[in-house]
Amino acid sequence: MYHFDAERAQSQKTVHLFYFCVILLLGAGLVTLYSASYSFALRFFNNGNYFFYRQLVFSAVGLFLFIVLSRVNLGIMRKLVLFFLILSAVMCALTHVRGVGVERYGASRWIEIGPFSYQPSEMVKFALPLYLAHLLDKKTGNIDNFYSSVLPPVLVTGLFFSLIYVQNNFSTAVFIVFNALVIFFLAGMRYRYFLAAIAMIIPVSALLVFTKEHRVRRLVSFLKPDWDPLGAGFQVFASREAIISGGFLGKGIGEGTRKISSIPEIHSDFIFSAYAEETGFIGILLFFILFAAFAVLGYRAAWTSSSVFGRLLAASLTTMIVSQALLNVAVVSGALPATGIPLPFFSAGGSSLITTLACCGLIANVARTAGAKAGAEDNNEY
Repeated sequence: MYHFDAERAQSQKTVHLFYFCVILLLGAGLVTLYSASYSFALRFFNNGNYFFYRQLVFSAVGLFLFIVLSRVNLGIMRKLVLFFLILSAVMCALTHVRGVGVERYGASRWIEIGPFSYQPSEMVKFALPLYLAHLLDKKTGNIDNFYSSVLPPVLVTGLFFSLIYVQNNFSTAVFIVFNALVIFFLAGMRYRYFLAAIAMIIPVSALLVFTKEHRVRRLVSFLKPDWDPLGAGFQVFASREAIISGGFLGKGIGEGTRKISSIPEIHSDFIFSAYAEETGFIGILLFFILFAAFAVLGYRAAWTSSSVFGRLLAASLTTMIVSQALLNVAVVSGALPATGIPLPFFSAGGSSLITTLACCGLIANVARTAGAKAGAEDNNEY
């Protein structure tokens, strides 16, 4: 009995700490966005609070989904897997429908109905891990059968890769494939499948990179930073300068100057540079500590789950959010070629924030369910 009480208490502690970690990340993101976006919003919308107020609304919607998804029975979510999958595919296809799909910056990634817009590729980040965790849980006893266990999830992943790629969103398409491979690995698929996948993915990715001029320019600019410092390499170069200028303690919240004109769209994918300039090395350290805590709590939820579905779901969603944050920081600091991946909890935009909080709700659900099952086992023992 002591064992189960201790396990249940530990699970509850994980849930509460995870909630606290999510709130801290969301709060830090809102403060950073307010500071980073004020000048830009004042200049273009005559309202310095424009992006901040919008993000507050998105936060409220996201927190609502976070609470609901942290409490809903996971069995219900499994029954809705096909619905989420089809909805995601349809929404991705709608980006190319005139009157619904919207093209921005040369990419057809958004759907717009009235004043509301949404980026369907973000929903794929929610639906695809849910589907893969559900399917691979059902195939646990026969995980290495190519036709029944390997081919179906590969085909579905390939479908979503194609749907997102044709939106001119190569980085997100590659990102969802990477996270699918993580789930396949966690499910215990044999290494020969990964070797075959890598042998196919590398040449195909290389070929796709060279199909668009802007991708080639970004790659060349990454390999040779001084090649086009005022063109393809300008944003990354300016971002790196902003990070360096933060020094040890930073310039102070709201005191950063690079955000005013040096870095285009700094409130979006490059918001980390504004954060680093104003908080310095100490702020960057706290940033990584928060995401490290998020990772530990998310993986603990997966580790303590009594079901394969729960383990795969929590581990894959945790990996997705943390790896997206690391990828964004790597791009902003010039360690990787520029991509269009937003920073979770920080970047302006409802699609990313709402999806991130929804995924966090599922992770919290897995952690909470582990504690509930420990209590149920305790009661059954006596």
